[in-house]
Amino acid sequence: MSTTPIGGSAAASGEADRKLRPGRTNATKQKLFEASMVLIGERGAAGVTVDEIAAAAGVSKGTVYYNFGSKSDLIAQLLRHGVDILLARLLNARDETGDPLTAMEEMVGQAIDFMDEYPSFARLWVSENWRTPSEWQDTFTELRGRLLAVIGAAIEGVAAVYPVDPAVSRGSLETAVFGACFVVGLDRQTYNPERTREQSVAAIMASMRGYVVKRPPVGDDYSHASHG
Repeated sequence: MSTTPIGGSAAASGEADRKLRPGRTNATKQKLFEASMVLIGERGAAGVTVDEIAAAAGVSKGTVYYNFGSKSDLIAQLLRHGVDILLARLLNARDETGDPLTAMEEMVGQAIDFMDEYPSFARLWVSENWRTPSEWQDTFTELRGRLLAVIGAAIEGVAAVYPVDPAVSRGSLETAVFGACFVVGLDRQTYNPERTREQSVAAIMASMRGYVVKRPPVGDDYSHASHG
């Protein structure tokens, strides 16, 4: 199977065409993402060919190369697409009470829902993200940073309202919540399907609730309260 990247002039033309047809490109990318997640979940990224991904997505192999250039580029872009979906869900998590701790709980719930919907993405992430070296190490580094930034902002929101344990490293807490979402979600899918969404969320949130020293007084205004 050839994985020769597209030539310069064709790539430039393709880039211009994609800018004119973002809706079609996104629809194609979603088809490829869903098809590749099924195949990768069965055999791993190395065991899947572009031909198989294209056939499962219902598009031509030429369409894959036209849009992505090579199998490696395709996987990198599908990783980005998956993280874009996850980030959109995390950022849309809302809590009507304005309590940042409850809002974070909803965010974790959205992450667990994503793992339920795309378990193969979680497997790919866990298997490749900590592999050294990984073919997609630069991509993982960038995407990991984007996800940690959102989780970190949520933790900052909690710390702005609740008294928190200063001995806990903020960066380590971000990583703990981040990793737990993938591992707990995968473990539930693979070994413990009887565990409920609520049980999984509660387990992940235990680290956050331990980070909080005490709850603010009853009637505290979450949107304006601040504790040193």
